[in-house]
Amino acid sequence: MTGFARRWGQGGDAALLLHCSLAHSGAWDGVARALADRLTLTAPDMVGHGRGPARDPRADYHDQCTALAEAHLPAAPCHLVGHSFGATVALRLALDHPARVASLTLIEPVLFPATRGSPGWHAHRAAMAGIDPLVEAGDTEAAARLFLSAWGGGVPLDAMPEAQRRYMIDRIWVVPASAPALEEDSAGLLPRLPGLACPVLLIEGERSPAVVAEIQSALAAAIPQARRAVIPGAGHMAPITHPAEVAAEIRGLLS
Repeated sequence: MTGFARRWGQGGDAALLLHCSLAHSGAWDGVARALADRLTLTAPDMVGHGRGPARDPRADYHDQCTALAEAHLPAAPCHLVGHSFGATVALRLALDHPARVASLTLIEPVLFPATRGSPGWHAHRAAMAGIDPLVEAGDTEAAARLFLSAWGGGVPLDAMPEAQRRYMIDRIWVVPASAPALEEDSAGLLPRLPGLACPVLLIEGERSPAVVAEIQSALAAAIPQARRAVIPGAGHMAPITHPAEVAAEIRGLLS
C-alpha cells in the first residue's frame, strides 16, 4: 500500500515527510522547496487524505498510516520529518527501523500521554471533549469547527474556502480514529524513547496550545539526542505558515 506521493529536489540525501491530520502531501510544498537543493524529498498522502488509499475501518488507523509510510521509507538511512499526527507516525518508524533513519524531525507530535495529568493535558481534554459525540451524531461540520478552533493554526473553519472546508469536514472522522494512538499511546512509543539513537529535532510554534510545549519538554527529557526549536509567531501549522523558518531549522540539523 503506497498510494500517491509528491516529490521535490535532487539532493544527495533522501527525506520522507509525513503530513498532519486533515491535510495532504501538498502541505509540505513550502518546506520541501526550501530544502530541494539539499535533499530529495518524498511526501505521501496519508490514509484517507488527498489521493491516499481509503481507510479500512476494521483495522487500527495508526497501524494503517504507519504501514503506508513504511512503504515509502528508503532502505538506506534517510531524514524523516513529521508534523502533528504525521510526527507520531515518523517517531514510530524511527523506533521500528533505526538503521533506516539518519535524523528525525518532529514538528509538534500530538502524543498526549507524554504529559498526562498536566495543566495543558487537562485543557486539551476539556477543549476536545465534544468532538466524539458530534462525530457519532453525524454533525461533522460542528466537530470540524471545534477541532480547528484549537488545532487550525488560527484559521477558523468558516474562514476557509468552501473546498477546503468540505475537505476537512469530510475527514473529521480521523480525530476519533486516531485516539487510541494519540490519547492512549496504543503503539507503545513512549517507553521506547530512550532507545532512539539518531539526532532528533523537536520543533514547536510559539503560539501553539500549551500542551504542545509540555509534550516537547517530556520528549526532550526522554530522547538522548534531542534538541528543541521554537518558531517565533507560529502556531500549530508552522510547516504551512512558516515554511522558511521550519526548513532553516531542519537544514541546521542536517549540517
